[in-house]
Amino acid sequence: MRSGTRIGVDVGKVRVGVARSDPHGMLATPVETVQRAQKSVKRILALAEEYDAVEFVVGLPIALSGRDTASTGDAREFAQQLANKSSLPVRLVDERMTTMTAQSALRASGRTTKNSRSVVDQVAAVIILQHALDFERSAARPPGELVDPTQGS
Repeated sequence: MRSGTRIGVDVGKVRVGVARSDPHGMLATPVETVQRAQKSVKRILALAEEYDAVEFVVGLPIALSGRDTASTGDAREFAQQLANKSSLPVRLVDERMTTMTAQSALRASGRTTKNSRSVVDQVAAVIILQHALDFERSAARPPGELVDPTQGS
């Protein structure tokens, strides 16, 4: 298992959920929800610097059939922006069902959809990042696909 803090990112049309791992790459925890705007990439880069991150893990929304969804291109574009503006590696990982899992977990804890909007994206980012950490630990290789920073420049 590689050491170092990773930043998990759940890209949405309105909000971006952010999570981070501990420096040993064992546990993901929520950080914040960033409103989707021109400065959202800049804010996530600042969080990566604040937590001395070594890598970004961005959720890639893929349909259960394995095909791209309406949000797949958006997540790829956001990941590309991170890769182009940072020297840190950016990995895209399959995020099937994470938002639904996050919503279910919040409902189970007694939160309604209305009062959990601000945290559901953070919880989804935690799930994405934790899956990536668990995969790396079990497979002994980094998760997902590495984004090439020279693409889309």
